Amino acid sequence: MKASTFVYPWDVNGDPEAAARIAGLGVRQATLAAAYHSTRALTPRHPRHRIVTAEHAAVLYPTDARWEGRELRPYAAGDWAPGDAFEEARVELAGAGLEVHTWVVLAHNSRMGAEHPSTSVVNAYGDRYPWAPCIAQPATRAYLVDLAVEAAVRPGAAGTELESLGWYGLQHLHAHDKTGGVPLGDAGMYLMALCFCPSCREGYGEQGADPDELAATVRTALEPLWQGAPDDGGWAGVEKLLGDRFAAATRAWRDETARTLQETAVRAVRAAAPEGFQILLHADPVTYHVGANPGVDPEHILSVADGVVVPCAGGPGLLTPFAETGKDAVIAANFPVVAEMGGSPGTLAADVARASELGATEVRLYHAGLASDGDLEAIRSALAGL
Repeated sequence: MKASTFVYPWDVNGDPEAAARIAGLGVRQATLAAAYHSTRALTPRHPRHRIVTAEHAAVLYPTDARWEGRELRPYAAGDWAPGDAFEEARVELAGAGLEVHTWVVLAHNSRMGAEHPSTSVVNAYGDRYPWAPCIAQPATRAYLVDLAVEAAVRPGAAGTELESLGWYGLQHLHAHDKTGGVPLGDAGMYLMALCFCPSCREGYGEQGADPDELAATVRTALEPLWQGAPDDGGWAGVEKLLGDRFAAATRAWRDETARTLQETAVRAVRAAAPEGFQILLHADPVTYHVGANPGVDPEHILSVADGVVVPCAGGPGLLTPFAETGKDAVIAANFPVVAEMGGSPGTLAADVARASELGATEVRLYHAGLASDGDLEAIRSALAGL
């Protein structure tokens, strides 16, 4: 079974041993970040640094002329990834015998939300989520499609993995986060993800829902959860809180908005890419879920893209709906393998075996650059036995 590990350019650049170390894990592919959000990352073996702070979402290569004169455009990286950091790392990884695919984070950009507040998701209380661009807005959609093309189709890349190509919501790993005091479940998180920017208000109206009445209903529906009532979870929980009519209207608007963006982006990437270029989406099989692995309809997305990368941190169960649908598609099971970040490298062999039983065709490992030496040894052992 083909395995790939996620990698940042700063894991490789300036470390003459990094590429060979990654190849020595037993992976055939490196999924290398080309466009990424802000982060603070450990580099436990790098000869020049131990901590890299990427201060804002950025592309990790020089942009081209397509962005000239546009208000929404990618930000260049700072000293954490200078020059063409992606290409520098790609050359090293390819030289170690690895196939390189791009890793592109799309609708997740706090700096854009801070500098262009009108682009952000706005919840039913009027609070903006600056990390979450609203994918219904025409200018934002155009930006995301062009970013997907430019960042995905880098010279020498054999494919791409597109993350956050859909709705983002309240869930966000934020600095000194203090949002966990009230346990919102699946239904509550959906209601807190509903956007009420002008584009979405118009969209709800097209579905027969008055946006002011809908926003008021959302606030009323959430009130018991703020007071500690249990969240029934699932779509049935959303319908219970919001009512069937409003729940259906929001679902119709959001599903169509995400689906058409995914279709447009994949089509544009494919048109710009060389023959045989592989396009995968990070995805969740529940369409109303939001975040880095946005919800999709499995049958639809596998008719559009070449496959999906599926989160398996909580077990491999999310693989099944994709495997039942996509006979010839890539179904990549994504396992966290950094023990101190909740991963389980020691059980990787068993986890991969179970994922294979459920239909996984490939494996993704998060994340070679962040892992300790002990984690890397466990990965090597697991992959050697497969």
